[in-house]
Amino acid sequence: MRTETGVARSRLVVACAAVVAAAIAGCAGTADRAPAGPAGFASPTVDIGIVVSDIERSAAFYKNALGLTEVPGFDVPEAMAGDAGLSAYKPFHVRVFVARNAAGATKVKLMQFTDTIAKPQDNAFIHSTLGYRYLTLAVTDMTAAVEQARKAGAAPIAKGPVPLPPGFPKGIYLALVRDPDGNLIELVGPKAE
Repeated sequence: MRTETGVARSRLVVACAAVVAAAIAGCAGTADRAPAGPAGFASPTVDIGIVVSDIERSAAFYKNALGLTEVPGFDVPEAMAGDAGLSAYKPFHVRVFVARNAAGATKVKLMQFTDTIAKPQDNAFIHSTLGYRYLTLAVTDMTAAVEQARKAGAAPIAKGPVPLPPGFPKGIYLALVRDPDGNLIELVGPKAE
């Protein structure tokens, strides 16, 4: 019995050491990350939260027009939302979307508040309003990305897709589409040959 307990403890210590090592490796700055101040960054990605007017319509857009994948979301309880300064003590649910369902994937987090009246931003151009102005999605096939967006009712605006100007990589195009609330989404990538 003592031998089995000793082996079990040894396995537990090894397992705990592996978990701690993975956590340290994931949180510690590495050579391929830019300096991040005294706290450092635990991830090389930056996630974005978007408050929408109609969660179902927006979820359909991000899935169907852009091709993002929905992954499990989460609830933010009233006390936490208020104490953190996220909302005026209003609980909410966050639906999460990723371009690839992989570790470290950037997350687009959608949420709706049905009992408040939010003010829409002027999204005519990126210079129309201060603040976060657009998302950029790197695509492997601009032609397919634009066609998918069109089929879902989100045609590119202006003359997109347009080639990037001299000084940028050749053969790369940019197209802008709008989500149901008018937020700009920038698609960047090559056209299929």
